[in-house]
Amino acid sequence: MRPINIVILGGGFGGLAAANELRENLTQDTRITIIDKKDWFMMDLVKLWIINGTRNFESSKRSLENVTKKGIEFVNEAVLKIDPTNKAVRTKYRQFHYDYLIIALGVELAPEQIPGLKENGFILYDINDVPKIRDTIRNMKSGKIVMAITGLPYKCPPAPFEAALLIRSVLEETGASDAVQMDFYSPTPITLPAGGPKVSEDILQILESKKIKFHGNHKTVSVEPNKIKFENGETNFDILISVPPHKIPSVVIESGFAEIGKFVSVDKTCKTNYDRVYAIGDVNQIMVTDKIAVPKAGIFAETEGITVARNIISQIKHELEHDKFDGKGGCFLETGKRIAGYIQVDMFATPDPLTELKSATPEHFAEKEKFEQDRLKKWL
Repeated sequence: MRPINIVILGGGFGGLAAANELRENLTQDTRITIIDKKDWFMMDLVKLWIINGTRNFESSKRSLENVTKKGIEFVNEAVLKIDPTNKAVRTKYRQFHYDYLIIALGVELAPEQIPGLKENGFILYDINDVPKIRDTIRNMKSGKIVMAITGLPYKCPPAPFEAALLIRSVLEETGASDAVQMDFYSPTPITLPAGGPKVSEDILQILESKKIKFHGNHKTVSVEPNKIKFENGETNFDILISVPPHKIPSVVIESGFAEIGKFVSVDKTCKTNYDRVYAIGDVNQIMVTDKIAVPKAGIFAETEGITVARNIISQIKHELEHDKFDGKGGCFLETGKRIAGYIQVDMFATPDPLTELKSATPEHFAEKEKFEQDRLKKWL
């Protein structure tokens, strides 16, 4: 009898959480394979620590090959085709057949959707730009920094605000803060729509306390040297740091799981329209209301991965499936000097999602560090 094959596309939060949950609860005659074009894992939150100079990329990343010590196979190749009809996945060099498939490929940055964005500024989420941001900020003596969210939705909604606060903290360290103007532009009317009006107002107050001016309802249309243009105006800058539009990998669209410009639509079970195929994390979209979707955040990808893994385990063991993604979690909001707040979230609370921003403390920052280390230890 051939082994049951579970294939996981993507070794990020969701993929690693799912793989570990599966391995801990299934016998070794069940084959679990992670396929990822990268051979390393690093949490996106570390990029902010690279900006403020407390971390570097080389010491923070972990090899995905480490999962093999747990009895999980790892294949370092790009996924070229998903064939749900024949239950197969094609990479450059081979084909994998699956009994269960978990799509956890995340999103890709798409700065090319905004003319001039990549050429005239830094991309906050680009690992290649992050050290350049750090060096540029530390050498800055005066001028104007513009931070802009240029596409929706984007991953880790609080991160751009954390970045702005950490950059202001670095400028305070270097003594240049009083000579540097900081402006933050967003296409949304409030800072964090997913957090609701109260949390958004709390974040606004924190930004203003650090002399960071928030400009809502500014949709970016193009960027020129030292100038960013919106549908309703334009502004100059010396340094531009942007969150670019996001898109799902083309292989997901080409394989029929979503339309161009869309995400894979799933419910709380993360099941796709194909039998025994699931989509978790940033690649998917789970609607909470007609207008609100679950935010794209690592903690939610992790919980979705565990939810799917438990339901696959139930199927294999011929037990009743009962797990559903509960929409509960939270994100840290680091404000500088090893202090952080915590945004607690219950997306499926009724009648509206429930969010609360807990005060910035050194204890929350310590929890943020522990959050990273606990998962690295468990997964890799």
